[in-house]
Amino acid sequence: MVLPLLPSIDIAEFDAQQRPKWLSHIGSVFTTVTDQNLDHAIGLLQQHVSDFVVYANVTALSSLGDVLSLLDAGASKVFVSYTQLTQLERVENIDLDRTVLTISSDQSETEDQIIDAIGNTPIGIYYHGDQDVDLPANFLKAYRGDNRTVYCSLKQPTLPRLVALVAVQVIPIVPTRQLTTDINSTFPLLPISTILLAAIKSDRPDGLLSTLVTDERGIALGLVYSSAESIAESLRTGRGVYQSRKRGLWYKGESSGDVQELIRIGLDCDQDCLRFEVRQKGRGFCHLGTSTCFGQYNGLSRLQQILQSRKASAPKGSYTARLFSSPQLLRAKIMEEAEELCKAERKDDIAFEAADLIYFALTKCVGSGVSLEDIERNLDAKSIKIKRRKGDAKGRWAEKEGLGRPIEDNGVEGGGEAQAAGTPQLCEDAINSKGDRIRMERYDVSKTSEETLCKVLRRPSQRSADATMGVVQPIIQAVRERGDAALLEYTHKFEKATSLTSPVIRAPFPADLMRLPQETIDAIDLSFENIRKFHAGQMEAKPLIIETMPGVICSRFSRPIERVGLYVPGGTAVLPSTGLMLGVPALVAGCRKIVFASPPRADGSITPEIVYIAHKIGAESIVLAGGAQAIAALAYGTETVSKVDKILGPGNQFVTAAKMLVSNDTSAGVSIDMPAGPSEVLVIADSDAHPAFVASDLLSQAEHGIDSQVILIAVGLDEAKLAVIEEELHNQASALPRRDIVRGSIAHSITLIVEDIGSAMELSNRYAPEHLILQVKDPERIVGMVQNAGSVFLGPWSPESVGDYSAGAPLARIATYGYAKQYSGVSLSSYMKHITSSNLTTEGLRNVGGAVMQLAKVEELEAHRRAVSIRLREMDRILGKE
Repeated sequence: MVLPLLPSIDIAEFDAQQRPKWLSHIGSVFTTVTDQNLDHAIGLLQQHVSDFVVYANVTALSSLGDVLSLLDAGASKVFVSYTQLTQLERVENIDLDRTVLTISSDQSETEDQIIDAIGNTPIGIYYHGDQDVDLPANFLKAYRGDNRTVYCSLKQPTLPRLVALVAVQVIPIVPTRQLTTDINSTFPLLPISTILLAAIKSDRPDGLLSTLVTDERGIALGLVYSSAESIAESLRTGRGVYQSRKRGLWYKGESSGDVQELIRIGLDCDQDCLRFEVRQKGRGFCHLGTSTCFGQYNGLSRLQQILQSRKASAPKGSYTARLFSSPQLLRAKIMEEAEELCKAERKDDIAFEAADLIYFALTKCVGSGVSLEDIERNLDAKSIKIKRRKGDAKGRWAEKEGLGRPIEDNGVEGGGEAQAAGTPQLCEDAINSKGDRIRMERYDVSKTSEETLCKVLRRPSQRSADATMGVVQPIIQAVRERGDAALLEYTHKFEKATSLTSPVIRAPFPADLMRLPQETIDAIDLSFENIRKFHAGQMEAKPLIIETMPGVICSRFSRPIERVGLYVPGGTAVLPSTGLMLGVPALVAGCRKIVFASPPRADGSITPEIVYIAHKIGAESIVLAGGAQAIAALAYGTETVSKVDKILGPGNQFVTAAKMLVSNDTSAGVSIDMPAGPSEVLVIADSDAHPAFVASDLLSQAEHGIDSQVILIAVGLDEAKLAVIEEELHNQASALPRRDIVRGSIAHSITLIVEDIGSAMELSNRYAPEHLILQVKDPERIVGMVQNAGSVFLGPWSPESVGDYSAGAPLARIATYGYAKQYSGVSLSSYMKHITSSNLTTEGLRNVGGAVMQLAKVEELEAHRRAVSIRLREMDRILGKE
């Protein structure tokens, strides 16, 4: 169902709270994906792939792998550049009808080159230029070909121009904020129904449009008529509203109660018939009380209807009701019928056993609130995957049939090429397993080879350094050379904050930027005080003074770093905890100048939690920018951004790459806290561990991103106890809003089974986790065995979450990706520098001078030797010994 209109929306506005309600009824959206918002885009696709047909403009992406990741995540079409198209044409498993070539007014390629590139393929064409052009005259003739879809965006869309485009079968791309369901609206708002009607042909004298009403599975419920007014009203109310030839507007079910929830509106191939996809409530669509005007449902739809009825109110003694109340019986029947189907050979027997299996499988689905529509959407989503499963059977099922168990099945090898920035290299089973159980692969360490163990302990691979640096370097150079102008350009481009005219907010911050619920203020204040106490306890009471030998006094004293820049990421979440963890120690240390940097929202504002924290810690200013451009502004300074001496804070791979680049530039004169990688947690659990606690700790890191990794080391746990933990993990994960992200991270996460705590600690120290959780008996004793870890949590009542927020020991910046072997996390010392001093008396220089002169002689540094010998001769002269 393709509509002759494509609403465009910023990724930042895609969540359900910000997007207009009618957008889901249109069903298709156009959005622009960049290196900066790629992770967000993939996450949205995984969450909404069944809700929207997503068209992604990827011309700004720097990596072909990123484009493939978007297609694999569920993007229906990608709008690509000429160069990207030539690369995609060489990739296997790519359906070219999922690509649209972008042509602009300043296109460097010739018309012949473009026509040669698209050839006779189903590749679409998208015109996007600085000026509106007359497409029917000079564009369609050259590029349309046979049935090629053409898209166009107008710099200044007006209703007459849009109607003219739709009339010649060009799909206009129009900003969502300019579209309205009000049929009587005036410019600049554009009524959706009027644009749609321009594409629809009616052969009726009254102009009414034939409208087929279907359910979510595409089964016809009945035939009605629509008008411009009824279409607008359907979009406005989200209900099935039609045009009665006798009564005018007809709100379906208004009198009978058999209302319809509008799912989507579409057109047929000839654009002379509308289709309304609805979710029917009550008895059914027909006035006779049947499901459809063509009779009752049959087949799978009929079975689902019966099962849903049985679940709501089953007759006494109903077998289906018994299945709903006994998960064990239902599991046994599904496995029994699956085996019977595998054994069946005759056509009739196969049909009989398949029907039984479908009955029991659908009973499980209905009992869990899963519909046939959900199943079919999953099938559709899997059908557009680029990466395919190998087709190997898993685990004991393969072994039972004598197939063995390939390494790829446990996620060690799979994954293909490097994925997008912040997106891990996932095994193919994980990529294609959206509907499977969320489960970590198990390894018994005593039965696992060292080679395999090395592979499974390997972190998810990250984007190549060369590719990342190639994106980051020109951004840093531009900000360094053009200052605020470049900083604002990138903020407008990546954050879509086009109304922003200044990249900095200076203290004192206006009160209206810090309006927060009192409970949020109280939570921030409590966390602030706990973190302050922890860092205040690290202050050195006095300088270190040591007399190394008579007359030689050495000392060490600390001073705060004068100017620090604190980077607080934005992306898909508000992160006030990061502002607290970074800002409070800077305040305690006494840094003279504290500068925050955080990406603004699309309207140019900053989250009030971050402004309030910046106010509490005494920040000089907040830089309204994210990514590499923010790091460059902090490192070099601009007209309005103060240059800093050290940059601290987490971020994606582009932020990390930018920090590495500026820290290696001696002209920048700036240091950073540490390298970084994705979030990770390692939980060590023995028989004393609470299964629900273990699962929740694993998931608290898995939900950060699909590149996160979590590891469970099970100490002496038998099959029954492991099964309980796995069941908890699946059930808790399935209930999470970010469950698709969790599914991605769990795909490359593992359970290691060991016999004793010594073996567990050896593996933990080898892995060097960012977060280590000891859910074991007597954790205070075991913590003495920790050699490598970012931060440790002891016992059942110390979840990692408290460290992230309010306990006091900061976790906003601790070593990940194995760097815990070399780096400490951010602490008070991160904001301090230590200075040493030496103070020698004549006795001291005489005592140590001989050794100094000898070593200087060995190193052939004569000036060093003479600096001592001259002084010793002067001593002798003063004492009259010459």
